[in-house]
Amino acid sequence: MTSVETVMESLKFGVDYYPEHWPRERWETDARLMKDLGIQVVRMAEFAWHKIESVEGRFEFGWLDEAVSLLGKYGIYTVLGTPTAAPPAWLIDRFPEILPVDSFGHQKSFGGRHHDCQSNPVYRNYIKKLVTAMAEHYRENPYVIGWQIDNELGNSHEDLCMCESCRRAFDEWLEKKYQSIDRVNESWGTVFWSQTYDSFSQIPAPRKTPTAHNPSLLLDWKRFTSDLVIDFQRIQIEIIRKTAPHQKITHNLMGFYDKTDYFKLAADLDFASNDQYPTGYYFDPSGQPPFEVAACMDFIRSVKKKNFWMMELQSGATGGTVIGANPKPGQNELWTAQCVAHGADTIVYFRWRTCLFGTEQFWHGILPHQGKPGRRYYEIQKAIRKLSPVMEDIHGIITKAEAGILFSYDEDWAIKLQPQHPELTYVGTILDFYKLLYRRGIPVDFLSEQDSLEEYRLLIVPLLYLTTPELEEKLEHYVKQGGTLVLTMRTGVMDEQNVCMSEGPLPGKLSKVAGVEVEEYDCLLGRSVKLRYQEKEGTGFKWCDLLSPTTAETVVTYASDYYSGRAAVTVNRYQQGVVYYLGTQPDETVMEFLADKMCSGLQRWESGSREVEMKVRKGRKKQYLFILNHSGDRQAITIPEGWTGLQEPIMEPFETRILERSGENRE
Repeated sequence: MTSVETVMESLKFGVDYYPEHWPRERWETDARLMKDLGIQVVRMAEFAWHKIESVEGRFEFGWLDEAVSLLGKYGIYTVLGTPTAAPPAWLIDRFPEILPVDSFGHQKSFGGRHHDCQSNPVYRNYIKKLVTAMAEHYRENPYVIGWQIDNELGNSHEDLCMCESCRRAFDEWLEKKYQSIDRVNESWGTVFWSQTYDSFSQIPAPRKTPTAHNPSLLLDWKRFTSDLVIDFQRIQIEIIRKTAPHQKITHNLMGFYDKTDYFKLAADLDFASNDQYPTGYYFDPSGQPPFEVAACMDFIRSVKKKNFWMMELQSGATGGTVIGANPKPGQNELWTAQCVAHGADTIVYFRWRTCLFGTEQFWHGILPHQGKPGRRYYEIQKAIRKLSPVMEDIHGIITKAEAGILFSYDEDWAIKLQPQHPELTYVGTILDFYKLLYRRGIPVDFLSEQDSLEEYRLLIVPLLYLTTPELEEKLEHYVKQGGTLVLTMRTGVMDEQNVCMSEGPLPGKLSKVAGVEVEEYDCLLGRSVKLRYQEKEGTGFKWCDLLSPTTAETVVTYASDYYSGRAAVTVNRYQQGVVYYLGTQPDETVMEFLADKMCSGLQRWESGSREVEMKVRKGRKKQYLFILNHSGDRQAITIPEGWTGLQEPIMEPFETRILERSGENRE
């Protein structure tokens, strides 16, 4: 029997399929059309709990066995989803306490999906029975090669759940972390507003209050709910690993979604997957800029430091009550190629056929409602045939980057809790820096605080709001060894418990490395500040750190208000390395100026057009230059030296080109 590993290496294209939505007599037509399209794998059953267990304890796999077998006959393998995102009505009727409770204390109703409390012990017991039954039934099925745990964990929950079960779980989590209630009081500063606790049982889930909760409590709640989701996933993984250890396990992540620490969530997976909808969702029809889509994929590749699956790639217009933009001619191929360029080993499109009913009946798939192939089907077929040979050569080979961006969920959560300027966001600032590298064709890795830094020539650490002595020491060592470090305003403000630092001026212990101290600061709410650099003018937004250089040189100065003439951006040479400190958010022109200095010496793949992305992937036999025109207009481009195959350096609207050159991957 062919091993799962061998099968996994061969799978390049798939689709999300819901046979339970269609009559059996249609299934073979679907399988044939999938094979003709080039589909090799499907994801199924992630919302089919009631179809599998319509009556408590009676598991009915006949319909799913038939679908798996039929698809297998056409050479199509299956990844099964554990259907724990959609507990059935009979379970909720019997145990209504499974329903989640929001921050107002209101219990949510049955309906939609993720109508569940993930700490509820009754719910967890039913999940264990369901997942055990599924794993035991499919562990020897030759066509089932893996599992997706649940679906988009954390999605559909704004505050997650704040019921009594979650409050008790939070108390247990806190007791494990702090050991004593006195340490909680000391760490959180509960003396403020007479919030001192006498026991862990007094600590609430942070439901709505007349004013606001302690920010230290709120940050620990964010950490707790993240760990709760990870534990919820883990109980399912442990069952499958024990029952079917040869089958692979993944979960479909969602880019920079903030409910769960993906570095920790992905640690338990064999490989990470991502869901991506480049035109945006029906409630946000403006879509995602191409650089943001690229950043999401680079991030998912980074959480496990290996290539990933695209488990849901948009194939048609998204839609709920409102319908989003339909993919234009060329965009399906363009998005597919961008996924491959950024490290996707397998592309799974969402969805096969547009559903006739339910909440997502206007969330369009490869096939329209009537089920007949059209433009999108044939465009994707063309993309599959074009990309398959390239993907065969580059499968599993990871692009190594010279530039890294430090990403911390703690920072994201803390700044969301207290943004200090209503337009200041952590991910938004991350993306501002990523865009500078993207435009220059510089590959990027995202790093956690636990990752090694030494292999990166450039390290960008935006909004390092929470700091620890260990991280400060790690960053100092990085600079000592010759790295280029970029810091921004709001560095070193808080300790890891979200309590203000008091040992010295900002940016705290990193002042020595940065060669600068923050004398005072000003929130630029509703206003901006003029900047001056190299006899040119620019603008600063959102924030103003008044910088006093100690050993640093001034690169940009303020040119208005009472801080006119003061340093706004500095650079400091510290032993073998360099540190930039940005005391404001400069406008795009100033950022481009700074980026050219920061990125000096890094390898670039620039197209000559901001609308055209270039990305290089190295294969076993060849190297591949992906050229992607993300605009609806023709674009003139510059081909890097050493690449041939493009007769005229003009890209048509939404055109994809892949140039090749010989040269084995020797890294």
